[in-house]
Amino acid sequence: MDMRYIVILTVLISLFCAPVMAEVKYLTGDPDLSASVVGRNEFSPGEEVFLGINIENRGLIEMKFVRSGIVERDDLPSTAKLVKAALSPGDSPLVIKSDPQAVGDIPGGETASVAFTVKIPADAVAGNYTLPLKVTYLYLKNAEQYGQDAISYTYREMDETLDLPIRIRPEAMFETLSISGEHLNAGTEGYLILEVRNSGSEDARDAVLMIARNENSPVIPTDSSLFIGEFPAGSSRESRFKVAISRDAGEGSYPLDVSCRYTNLEGDTVTSDVLTIGVPVGGKIQFSVVSPPSQVHAGQKVVIEVEYQNTGSALARQAQARISAVDPFTSNDDSAYLGDLAPGEKTVARYEVKVDEGATAKEYGLDSEIRYRDALDNSAISDTMKVQVRVTEGGISTLLVAGILVLVACAAGAGYYILKKRK
Repeated sequence: MDMRYIVILTVLISLFCAPVMAEVKYLTGDPDLSASVVGRNEFSPGEEVFLGINIENRGLIEMKFVRSGIVERDDLPSTAKLVKAALSPGDSPLVIKSDPQAVGDIPGGETASVAFTVKIPADAVAGNYTLPLKVTYLYLKNAEQYGQDAISYTYREMDETLDLPIRIRPEAMFETLSISGEHLNAGTEGYLILEVRNSGSEDARDAVLMIARNENSPVIPTDSSLFIGEFPAGSSRESRFKVAISRDAGEGSYPLDVSCRYTNLEGDTVTSDVLTIGVPVGGKIQFSVVSPPSQVHAGQKVVIEVEYQNTGSALARQAQARISAVDPFTSNDDSAYLGDLAPGEKTVARYEVKVDEGATAKEYGLDSEIRYRDALDNSAISDTMKVQVRVTEGGISTLLVAGILVLVACAAGAGYYILKKRK
């Protein structure tokens, strides 16, 4: 056949058989999903993280037909449709705080992101773990065309579990096994004794145990740090700190922050999370006047007796009481040594006071306080107390007493003179 006829035939076939636009039919290429953690996948015990996950669809179209008369498909068989993802802890100690997430459609060759809130418990054991990510989706399994303008879709539902590897790194963790105190009373200093255990999976080197005041807590550290040195995992150490308790604290338990600074296996200096403990505090040392009011006459100088009682919960050492004499009282002997007073113990103090002659007859309150030393030999002063003194009328005034004495002397002289003259 002549070559010219072949070219003409080819052109005619192209004109009468080829459509203006060719349609496509895809035969193979299912979704192929994989998952990976966004950023780091190594976490420390005690962390709460926002775990980002990429879900990648590696599905590819392997074969397609391009010809006329095919109705165009709305979906590709490689697209994962209506994807949902649910993360579970598997055999790891992690706590998953987020519900399953809706991801949407993921076409082949594309990636979608999803995130979950995850808590790593403080006592989580270090090691490598695998988190199962369960994904469910639909994909176009088959599309059957009817005639030139109708098509029937068949979708298939898929459930897959994708593995996410993570690692919990070893770390020293600390817990208090026992908390006790010596002489921890309001308004005094005492000792706090802590037994601390390294409950983590990493040895702590050059460990320094630290305590700090918790906001406005009445427990105030005097010694804030103590060097421990080597602190292997699983071991415990006893530490003794001096702390002060503010005067306004009542009996009870008050917060104190505890932490540990140490060197880890990589040689980095690390400070542990703050552990808040309760410190037992006893009531403050306090005193009361338990004697009845003393009674004196206006114009008299007398010795009054005042009985004090230690109504607190700790020993007061070398106690010394004093009163403040104010008008109409004066005193040249306004202090008295009481000695050591145990809780509940009583003792009597004696003061010499003088009352003005013109004092109004009524009951007066004289301020009194006690200075003492606590168990650690710190000086302290009690709250102010009132010593009640009742002033009454009817006493013999000094001038009257002097007049009577003069009259007695005169009478005695006169008697002596008469007796001598008779002799």
